[in-house]
Amino acid sequence: YDNLACPERGHALGGRRFPVDRFFHSVTLDKDKCLGCTNCIKRCPTEAIRVREGKAQIISERCIDCGECIRVCPHHAKKARYDHLSVLEGWKYKIAIPAPALFGQFNNLDDIDIEANIGISKDFNNFELCKAVVTRDMARALMIAEHFARNPKDNPLLVTVLALFGQFNNLDDIDIVLTGLKQMGFDDVYEVSRGAELVSDATRKLMADGRLPKPVISSACPAVVRLIRVRFPDLCDHVLNLNAPMEVSAMMAKRAASERTGIPVEEIGAFFITPCPAKVTDIKMPIGTEGSWCDGAIAISEVFPLLSHRMDKLETVEPIGQSGLIGVSWAGSGGESAALLNEKYLAADGIENVIRVLEELEDERIRELDFVELNACSGGCVGGVLCVENGYVAKARLQRLRKYLPVSQNHLDSGAPVPKDMEWTEPLEFAPVLKLSQNLEEAMQMMEHIDVICEGLPGLDCGSCGAPSCRALAEDVVKGVARTSDCVFVMRERVKNVADTLSSIGGYVPSCLDSKEKQGK
Repeated sequence: YDNLACPERGHALGGRRFPVDRFFHSVTLDKDKCLGCTNCIKRCPTEAIRVREGKAQIISERCIDCGECIRVCPHHAKKARYDHLSVLEGWKYKIAIPAPALFGQFNNLDDIDIEANIGISKDFNNFELCKAVVTRDMARALMIAEHFARNPKDNPLLVTVLALFGQFNNLDDIDIVLTGLKQMGFDDVYEVSRGAELVSDATRKLMADGRLPKPVISSACPAVVRLIRVRFPDLCDHVLNLNAPMEVSAMMAKRAASERTGIPVEEIGAFFITPCPAKVTDIKMPIGTEGSWCDGAIAISEVFPLLSHRMDKLETVEPIGQSGLIGVSWAGSGGESAALLNEKYLAADGIENVIRVLEELEDERIRELDFVELNACSGGCVGGVLCVENGYVAKARLQRLRKYLPVSQNHLDSGAPVPKDMEWTEPLEFAPVLKLSQNLEEAMQMMEHIDVICEGLPGLDCGSCGAPSCRALAEDVVKGVARTSDCVFVMRERVKNVADTLSSIGGYVPSCLDSKEKQGK
């Protein structure tokens, strides 16, 4: 697929998705580059990868598109599918839906003085301060204001100008990024961080009602939601039944654009600028809703080069940004939890840490929490495999950027309930893709057989057999897709036994043959 829209189904809620009886995966394998090194099989959280005949194979129904295999593959044999910028051509009105992680990809966003051609001089005078305010050059305006504060005689009109400066509640460099996106061909930009602030507000409302089973598990990371669905069925009821900020933002953006322009929603395309492949899959095959409001997902890594170039050439910056530090903080681990203003929360990132937390939750060893935020990528969305910058560097940049932002600029009506269109329309249900058999009696027999085979395996979980663990190999043997001799230690023991047997009969000649030799002489 060049662009990933499904030809078999039309719009649903303004978006497209694959039919439920087909699997769509954004994580794919290039077998020509695969050398069968087994790095991926040991890191996959659902044991969805095997190495057979020297090449990796992805078990489609097990894959949750977390992108961990992409991260660890040294040969770049795993890659993500996503939409390309050419997908914009088929839409009458195009809206960019950038993830807040995008803002962390650029250096010096807390210092707008990245472009000399914006036209701010270094002179300390009232005119230059006014110009800095008008062009939204916050760093330059603050520097000039600080000079006047130290030298009040230089500018008696300072109070008037600073009052003007105070009218701009959103003076930050996010607008440079958003304006750059419009220069790339989008008609409008709507930040995901705006939707995040609404989701945070909705979560606080739902938790205040006391009807949600605790601890509530965030539904923002689609890889985590899919992981719970296939590995932790007892936790499905704990997952927050709210649409992710991406969906809320796309919905709000389309409705606002349609109302403003008169263009039907069906002719307005909303395209998520994604940091990870899991979001691509979530758009094509969403969980909890009939269809996605997003019409495509374009990787940050694809947008970044052209966007950087457009930002370098900006002459004016539009005041587009309408989100605060609560929304932008969602880009990093702990941002969503902090927005709830509740101290009883846990935030974990990195797929291995996520699995450990989920195991403890399932075993009821964690009881005192109200909310659990889990991100499959290390550091949160800033650590997604489709980002271009180191996740922790990006998170540090966002920390500096936050000081220029208001707390929040998007709120639900205080007295009103959570809007129904922000909630899931379908409950999260267990997907038994890891079951040995649909027949319980047969599954029990297979389990016993697996236990017997495991006793004959070394238990090293080395992966040299092509399975992630000895138990996984035993399961494959019972299913008829592998042999115990695939284990190099089992094979070595068998070869040793054969060699010992041959050695023990070395030089031995049967008596019948010996007597015949004597007769011949």
